[in-house]
Amino acid sequence: MPNEKLLMTVASLSRLVERQDLHEPQVLEQAKELIASLVAKDDWLPEDMARPDPQYYRQYLLYGDPLDRFSLVSFVWGPGQKTPIHDHTVWGVIGMLRGAEVDQPFRISEHGVEAAGPEKTLRPGEVACVSPTLGDIHRVSNLYDDQVSISIHLYGGNIGRIQRSVYDPTTGERKQFISGYSNITTPNLWCTPVSV
Repeated sequence: MPNEKLLMTVASLSRLVERQDLHEPQVLEQAKELIASLVAKDDWLPEDMARPDPQYYRQYLLYGDPLDRFSLVSFVWGPGQKTPIHDHTVWGVIGMLRGAEVDQPFRISEHGVEAAGPEKTLRPGEVACVSPTLGDIHRVSNLYDDQVSISIHLYGGNIGRIQRSVYDPTTGERKQFISGYSNITTPNLWCTPVSV
């Protein structure tokens, strides 16, 4: 049952964020395990949350916690698409479901923004983390120029409502934005589709 996998992950994430005894490193470690389990098999993502756009990458909300404690999102990268350099302001866990993406970390310096290490490629089943405490500024791109890639992102807040920043690669100038989501409705996690 495709929706059952997503529903079980959401239930486990809800229990995780309810715990008051955990600090961010423990939350990230447990969240990584949950996201790794979710992306271990590519048989659950609803088709309408996997559609690319010919011009822009898509950010589909799969589940938004009613208290804005976390959000689960599918990022759909069309061939060759990439983000600007941006931050998140909250912790996040990224799991690769389909294809591959390239993550280039950045940091703010007296000269603007500069690379903060080598690019890293995330392939199906692999998981990575971002956080203001770990490194929160990066640019992400689809590894492929000829196919769609999809990653599943978990954030420690409602990422579509959080005010964040993009950075000019030359000057480091910050521009604030709120990303929103590409979808108008979210999947019904409690209903098994008739056909997949």
